[in-house]
Formats: sequence, structure tokens, C-alpha cells
Amino acid sequence: MRLMTHSPRSPRPALNRDFEQRPFWWTTMPALPDRGGRQLPDTVDVVVVGGGYTGVAAGRKLALQGARTVVLEAQTLGWGASTRNGGIAHPGFKWGPGTLRKRYGPELARALYAETVQAAELVAGLIRDQGIDAELRYNGYLELAWAPSHAAAFPGEAAGYTELGSPARAIPRAELRAEVGTDAYHGGLAVDAGGVLHPAKWFAGLVGLAERAGAELHEGVRVKALRRQADGRFVVETDRGAILAGQVLVATNGYTNGAAPAMRRRVIPIGSYMIATEPLPEDLARELSPTGRAYFDTRNFLSYWHVSADHRVLFGGRVSFFPTWVARTARLLHRRMLDVHPQLADARIEYAWGGKVALTMDRMPHIGRLGGVMYALGYSGTGLVMATWLGTRAAEWMGGGEAPALSQLRFPIVPAPYEGRPWFLPIVGEFFRAQDRLAVRGAGGGSARA
Repeated sequence: MRLMTHSPRSPRPALNRDFEQRPFWWTTMPALPDRGGRQLPDTVDVVVVGGGYTGVAAGRKLALQGARTVVLEAQTLGWGASTRNGGIAHPGFKWGPGTLRKRYGPELARALYAETVQAAELVAGLIRDQGIDAELRYNGYLELAWAPSHAAAFPGEAAGYTELGSPARAIPRAELRAEVGTDAYHGGLAVDAGGVLHPAKWFAGLVGLAERAGAELHEGVRVKALRRQADGRFVVETDRGAILAGQVLVATNGYTNGAAPAMRRRVIPIGSYMIATEPLPEDLARELSPTGRAYFDTRNFLSYWHVSADHRVLFGGRVSFFPTWVARTARLLHRRMLDVHPQLADARIEYAWGGKVALTMDRMPHIGRLGGVMYALGYSGTGLVMATWLGTRAAEWMGGGEAPALSQLRFPIVPAPYEGRPWFLPIVGEFFRAQDRLAVRGAGGGSARA
């Protein structure tokens, strides 16, 4: 493989057409046994709806607490974002420390951020303590400024993160090459917490922990309705019959449907897409990622990427708010990847895929109860660590433990006629695109981290 750079003015090399349209992670994760067709119980202590990180983590913790728990997944376990995501595991939210303080006050902001630190530590601790091969590399992350105004805000953000217990520093544009092999950005914000892992290997390990704890995991079971009885218990109607449960947790994130209409009104499913290159020479991989960090930028149509343990560039992002398909998004991501790393001009793309994440109106994850039903969802891009954390905390709360700080946040409804089909996303997308353009021109606009 010969790799070279290309001039920004020259035509971009065309994307090869022989890539596989499936997640790279699926090709390298342990095979999971088929858990479909198992007989459902008539009565349990807790039904968990959704078999991703949140649901499986909750099932594990509930079982450890002595509750008979069934986890119901409509597809196969981990079918959604849990085995499709970018593999970036870091503390924090879409909002930086300054915005958190303005929105929630210094005390609650500190408590909220502390929970994300604990979330990242929970994932890393389970991987290390349980001997899970998840390619864990906690080398921190680097946020990259799409516009000069974003870079100007980084020193203040770095001080805010450091004050919250996550050492951080602003990286001037002239020094970026020591952190990442690109000249495409105006500066960086290096945070030493968190890093990257193989999300599907981690999910497979989590499934094993849940089953060993005693959780009952079921695939191919679609929940159709949740109904509360006069005695406070719930009837969970599925396409394979009904289950009577003392408590219910909805953990469906970007795949929330009409079975939980109150939650569906509060989350917006949006596509996020990825491509994976072929393995790169070691020297090139080191040039692109000298420190082994995770990377993402500040634009609303964000990009995120890292170099994997086997020296692939795994590059993802939001490329369209219009309905789209994987082959098209692969072309768009390939162009964007070459804008960031022209060194990859001759690198073949081997995999391309997509999936749904769930955005909320305040861009924060949420946990709480509506109509007596517990929910933990709406991760807005932070799900790799926060889903495991909130699934675990939901289980503790349902078992009589304390509520997490995130439960103090109001869970806003989408302010539009909306029943799960986000017809307004193209309008929102054009607004975000305009903001990104204005920010680069220095004419205003903002970022997801503003």
C-alpha cells in the first residue's frame, strides 16, 4: 500500500467500492450465543426493555441485588449503538464545564461531571478487574477547534476541566502536530481522562457478566405496550405474551418506540455513521495519532475518530440530517477524513456502517420515572460510558439506593408535533450547517460544546 498526501486544491481520490457494509466491530468481537426462542417467565421482579449497554448493565446489577430480572431485546443483544459506536470512552457531556455551571449552578454542575468520571472509571474498572479483552487504552482525548473562536475558548475550558478533577490543557495550533497528524484545525483541548476501547468486545464481556450474575437475557422479543395495574405492578405486553413485573426499566435510547410513548416524545433518533480503513503501516499510524488519544471536533456536524489497536483509522460523524444510506455516507465520510488526514489518500476503506443515537432537547442524558416506569436514555453521543453507568445506577435506585444527580434534570419534550418520526431534522440540520459555516467565517455561530 502506497500512502501519500494530496493538495487541498487537487481532486480527492475516489472511494473504493468494495468495502463491506457492516460494522468493523462485528468482525472482531466474540460470537454471542443465540438467546432467541427462550421461554418467557410469567412473573418477575423487573423487566428491562432494551438489550444494549444500559439494559444489560441494569440486568447485571439487579441480579446481583437479588431481583429476578429479564432483559428483553427486540433484535439481537447489542444490535444498536452498543456494537456500532465510535469506541470513544470519555467523561463529560456535550457541554463543557462553563456551560454546565451556567445551566445548573456550580454545585449541581460539579455533581453531574463527577458522575461522568465515575462512569468512565466503572467501565475501565470492570474491564480490568474481570479480565475482559476490550482493547482498553485510556490515553485521554483531544477536542479540535473547527473555528478560531472555538480555539479561543479552550484555555477557559481547560481550567474548568482541571478544576473538576480532569487535568486538561489548551494546545495552540502551532503545537497540534505533537498530538494529531493534521493541520485542519485551529487548536486543541487535550483532556487526560478516558480514551478508547473496542465497544463490541466490551459489550460481549458485559453480557457475560450479566448472565453470570443471574440476569435472564432474551432476544427477538418485541415489547408492544406497558400497562400499570391498580396494585402498582406492570403488565408488559410482548409479541410472545405478557409478563407481570414489579418494576420496569426502559433502556431503548435511539430505538425507543410506541411501547413507551412518554419517553419517545423526549428523544430524537438520528443517524451516525462510520468507516474503517485497512490496517496502516505502524509509522503512519503513529504519525496520525502520536499519543493514542481519541479525537473529535467542535462543529455541529461533528467528526470523531481514533486509530485502533490494529492500526486502522475508525472515522465517524454526522454527515446528513436527511434520510440517507450507508454507501452515500461512506463517500461523505471518506471526503471528510481526507480533509483531516490527506496522508490517507491511498488507504482503502474496508468497512462502512451506521446506526441510531438519541439526542435530547438539552443534549443531556436522562434518568428518572414517568408514570412509574423507570427510564435511562437520551445519551446524545455519550453512551459508551454513560449507558453502562446509568443502567447500573437505575438498578441501584430501583433497589432502594440513592438517585443519581442526573435525575434532578427536567426531561424536556420535543416542542413539535412528534411521535417518533423526526420530520423536522432536515430543517435542524440546515440550521446547524449554517452555524458551522458562520463559525469558520468568524461571523458568529456556535459549536456543540459552546
